[in-house]
Amino acid sequence: MTDKEMKIARYREANKSAVKGQVVFAGSSLMEMFPIRKLQQEKGDDRMIYNRGVGGFLSGELLAVIDVCVTQLLPAKVFINIGTNDLSWSSIPICELMDRYDQILTAIEDAVPGVRIYLMAYYPVNEAAASPEMRDCLKIRTNEKISAANEEVKKLAAKHGQRYIDVNDKLRDEQSRLRAEYTIEGMHINEAGYRAIYDDIMAYVRE
Repeated sequence: MTDKEMKIARYREANKSAVKGQVVFAGSSLMEMFPIRKLQQEKGDDRMIYNRGVGGFLSGELLAVIDVCVTQLLPAKVFINIGTNDLSWSSIPICELMDRYDQILTAIEDAVPGVRIYLMAYYPVNEAAASPEMRDCLKIRTNEKISAANEEVKKLAAKHGQRYIDVNDKLRDEQSRLRAEYTIEGMHINEAGYRAIYDDIMAYVRE
């Protein structure tokens, strides 16, 4: 069983006793790594948020298990950050990614009528701060490509009557890159980075 399969198996089992109608975070590693429970405890926030991110997920992989990662929980709100791994492949055009993203949204809406979905803007990257093994990837997954993809995510949100949200302001440096002090290897965000955007995300959770 792969690491992804083990996580899905754990989520499937955890969903059996989960409280329905709460908030779900779904996506790939940039969502999975968000230390939401730790930051909530520090802030004294007891809202129930289920993190169902899976590191390494492509959009098609999330679509295949959207029941486990989202709809079994019958959430009132879903925050999604999916597709950054697709953007790392030159063989996957943005239009193909958006088609699968569209299917993900439709699957959630069909299973959970009235759900509010927040499509999160993709986070910036920083090639200058990248580790050697990450540099080739960031030659493909550039901030220019991320910006173009975000414009398509914005259109997709409008098509579905859902919310596009961008909490990246505090993550960007003066060149609109991911701040070096907030990244692990040029792409993933460290705990300090998540702390920087926590209040902005929670404002949407509370609304």
